[in-house]
Amino acid sequence: MGQSYILGCPPGGEERLLAAVHKVDEAMCKIRDAGKIKARDRIAVLAALNLAFDQAELAASTSPVSTPVADLPQPSQERLTQLLGRLDQVIERDGQLI
Repeated sequence: MGQSYILGCPPGGEERLLAAVHKVDEAMCKIRDAGKIKARDRIAVLAALNLAFDQAELAASTSPVSTPVADLPQPSQERLTQLLGRLDQVIERDGQLI
């Protein structure tokens, strides 16, 4: 989403890191482009939750054939709204993200 970061990775991990960066950026842009959420930190948290959820579903799958993340169903606007509501509740109780 237009931000640059200096990142490190283990030797030989550059390709995997770039792929991860692309997935995160793509997930964040989809949430941003949906138009209801503007704050970068909230977009980042929702993107992280969506990616973690997708990864957990993939790991729990009993299928011997792995499904590429790009082929997984994308979360609906309703699902994003539910996650955002839960995030708001936690932040209101705790007063901080981390």
